[in-house]
Amino acid sequence: MSNRLTRLRKTLEEKKLDAILVSTPENRQYLSGFVGTAGNLLISQDEALLATDFRYVEQAAAQAPDFQVVQVGSASWLTEQLQRMGVKRVGFEAGHMTVSAYRRIVAAIRELPAGERPTLAAATDLVEGLRAVKDPDEIVLLQRVIDISDKAMEAVTPTIQPGETERQIAWRMEKTMRELGADSLSFDTIVAAGPNGAMPHHRASERPVEAGEPIVIDMGAKLAGYCSDITRTICIGEPDETFQKIYNLVLGAQLTAIATIKPKLSGEEGDRLAREALDNAGYGDKFGHSLGHGIGLAVHEHPHVGPKSPHTLEEGMIFSVEPGIYLSGWGGVRIEDLVVLEGDGARPLSKANK
Repeated sequence: MSNRLTRLRKTLEEKKLDAILVSTPENRQYLSGFVGTAGNLLISQDEALLATDFRYVEQAAAQAPDFQVVQVGSASWLTEQLQRMGVKRVGFEAGHMTVSAYRRIVAAIRELPAGERPTLAAATDLVEGLRAVKDPDEIVLLQRVIDISDKAMEAVTPTIQPGETERQIAWRMEKTMRELGADSLSFDTIVAAGPNGAMPHHRASERPVEAGEPIVIDMGAKLAGYCSDITRTICIGEPDETFQKIYNLVLGAQLTAIATIKPKLSGEEGDRLAREALDNAGYGDKFGHSLGHGIGLAVHEHPHVGPKSPHTLEEGMIFSVEPGIYLSGWGGVRIEDLVVLEGDGARPLSKANK
């Protein structure tokens, strides 16, 4: 964790911030190791505080040894600490803090003497930018949780029978991931059969699956706070010609992107590697989402691999490669793997049969 603090402090210096208030749960865990559900970090060049209430003081002390734990009972803790530390300009996570929390902080600052009031500065993506590049320990942990969802996919899909409902299949996937060691799920499992597959984020329903139709299964496990994400599209029985054609197009686009994506490309350029193949086949307008997204402590994080992405792909980034084609009234095909970007390109971390 100390290396992560060093990197953050360098960023604070570049942004001319004396300190930052971290409230996003994933950022809090990334920087401190604390996984409780309540608490804030206050980090300056010289100090690192973890403020939490009575319920989590002992847990915080055990999980965040690099931080001084401060037990709090009211909002005044922040102004007291800022005043003690002599902070003049403090950043806050504008993408996470609520309007009501911001107003409480502003009101508390106004109670300080005029010459001692720090300036609040909206900070965006400071910690998220650090999280985008995974360290070796994170890559090992992510491989473990990816293996869990891979094994669950390979264990359950061969046993699916016509007449089972989407919800029954989703539950078996979830149960299997837990039995394989997952702490929880990284998101609600998607099982979208037949026409439901034309909706990329369909919620599993009581609809029975039928032989010969596409079934999109998108799921992920969570372990020690880290997420996995995998999508496979299967067919029970004999697929029709449309399935064979669409599946081969999507698989070809995905394999092309995995084989050719590399460091220093922009997220937009990475997306184009798969999108051009589907455009050339006449299905570009049926691929309406981005090629991929980063994954780690959140199931969707930096980098964004899609049109107009502002991100540059770097070694150590882990992201999904998930092209899809969606045809209203028929269904859809999506195939998703997670890859880690290394010096010579993308190395697949997902290994479940396609």
